[in-house]
Amino acid sequence: MTPAAAANHDLATDHALLLSTVRDAGGLALKYFRTAVESWYKSPDNPVSEADLAVDKLLRETLMAARPTYGWLSEETADTPDRRTKSHVWIVDPIDGTRAFLRGTPQFAVSAALVVNEHPVLGAVFNPAQDEMFEAVKGGGARLNGAPISVSTNTDPATARLLASKRTFRTHNWPEVVDGAEFHFVNSMAYRMVVVANGRFDATITTTNKCEWDIAAAHLIIEEAGGCVTNVDGTSITYNRENVLHDNVLCAGKELHDVLVAGLKG
Repeated sequence: MTPAAAANHDLATDHALLLSTVRDAGGLALKYFRTAVESWYKSPDNPVSEADLAVDKLLRETLMAARPTYGWLSEETADTPDRRTKSHVWIVDPIDGTRAFLRGTPQFAVSAALVVNEHPVLGAVFNPAQDEMFEAVKGGGARLNGAPISVSTNTDPATARLLASKRTFRTHNWPEVVDGAEFHFVNSMAYRMVVVANGRFDATITTTNKCEWDIAAAHLIIEEAGGCVTNVDGTSITYNRENVLHDNVLCAGKELHDVLVAGLKG
C-alpha cells in the first residue's frame, strides 16, 4: 500500500470511528434531555451539566482508547500542553448549546472533529433530538444522514436568512444592506453552522469569542458543502493553537461570504 493509500485508509477508519462514537454520545445525551439533570455554572453565564461531563467521558474514553497517540481538546476536559506536539488532535464539544439543552429546546449537538496539522479533516455534528447527523471528510463532500448537502446559492444580503444579530451590522455601520434580511437565533454555534451548510440559512455571523471546539467540526462540514468559514475580516481560521479562542466567525456560501466580508470591513 502506498503512503497516500495508507493515509486514505486510516482516514476512512477514523471516520467510521468518529461517526459511531458521536452517535453513541448523542444517544447518551438524549437520555438526560428533558429530565431533572443536575447543572451549575463553571463561570458567570457559562452553564454545564452532568450530561456534558458524561458525554465528554464517553467521547474521550472511546476515541482516545482507539487512538492513544492523538491529542485531545475538549470544552469539558482540562487542557494540557502536550496536544500542541501532536499532528492529529480530536477537538470536541460534548454538548454544544448547553443552555438550549437545559431549557429542553432541541437545538443542541455533539460536535467532534479530527484536526491534522491545524486543519480539520473529519467532522461530525449530531443533533440527537432531531436525529440529524451532519458529517464530512476532507475532499469527500458533506452529508446529512448520508445524503449530500450544499450551502445556499443566495448572494444578496438584503434577502438572506441570517443566523446573526442585527447589532453586528449596526456596529459596522452597515444596517441598510441587510434591511430586508431575516434574522434568527440558535444557541448552539456548531448547529448554527451546519444548518448553513445544509442551505436552511444563508449565513451565520458572530462577533463574540468562540472556542475551537465550538466550530472545528462544523467548519469542515461547511467547506465540504461549498461554503467558506473565516474570521469576519476574511482571514483564515486554524486549530490546535495555544489560544483556543477565536474573536469572531463568519460562515456563508462563497459569493455571499465575500459580499459580507467586504461590507463588514467598511
